[in-house]
Amino acid sequence: MRKVYGIGETVLDIIFNNDQPIGAIPGGSVFNAMISLGRCGVPTEMISETGDDRVGRNTLRFLNDNNVGSQYVTTYPGAKSPVSLAFLNENNDAEYIFYKDHPNDKLEMVFPKINRDDIVLFGSYYSVNPVIRQPMATFLQYAKEKGAILYYDVNFRSSHKDEVIKLTANILENLEFADIVRGSDEDFRVMFKKEDADKVYRGDISFYCKNFIYTRGVEPTDFYAVGNFFKQYSVKHVEPVSTIGAGDNFNAGFVYGLLKHNITLDMLNNGIDDRLWDKVIECAQAFAANACQTISNSVSKEFGAALRA
Repeated sequence: MRKVYGIGETVLDIIFNNDQPIGAIPGGSVFNAMISLGRCGVPTEMISETGDDRVGRNTLRFLNDNNVGSQYVTTYPGAKSPVSLAFLNENNDAEYIFYKDHPNDKLEMVFPKINRDDIVLFGSYYSVNPVIRQPMATFLQYAKEKGAILYYDVNFRSSHKDEVIKLTANILENLEFADIVRGSDEDFRVMFKKEDADKVYRGDISFYCKNFIYTRGVEPTDFYAVGNFFKQYSVKHVEPVSTIGAGDNFNAGFVYGLLKHNITLDMLNNGIDDRLWDKVIECAQAFAANACQTISNSVSKEFGAALRA
């Protein structure tokens, strides 16, 4: 059975509305997607690190309670787990403040056994952080050699805009590792100072990776793939409770769609019928829409149970 491995940070998300806390839940970009996949019955393993504190212990328990493997999450004695404050605005979009001491990142790990057509999900600052770049790149190279499908969610926050030049080599290497790349209009405004999806794809992505998803929140999603495939997908309107994790869960749904429709690495490399891509994007959008209905960062347990039924 194919498996999904997610490598990324763990963080405690404290959510505010009108400057008052309304919830606190373990999170992180890849983490949120992995929780959704675990709830939907997908075999998963999280690769990460956390502090040896109450937050860290709660994070490990949360993973296990949601059917996500935690044997590759390293707990560092004496370390404090990172915290994120998410302030919802009138549209329930979030502005973030992060509290994490990145120089203390280590990413000490034993590689899991990866098989061909397993899927590795990676991205965000964690995937380009210079402090842990060597073990990160080594793991991605290992996964690539094993024939896994590598899904890269760029997710480059404006809080790191002053580091773009320093991180460019790591970003480009990630694009080269990737079999599928997803990024938002905000990501590419920050990284490449571009907003046109076609210019981003042809000028910055396609040389490295042919399969590219460009999302714009509630605006249509552009999708490019092997074989000169291009299609724009409209986004169904939902009244969001919170948009935290919307992109993360789009990723989870896309990965779920790859598994559900038995899409392999060879198929990705050779081109896929557009009707099959329609079904995958439908999964991605369904996951994202459901996640926006709660403040849990992931799809609901009820949503997952319905897919497992």
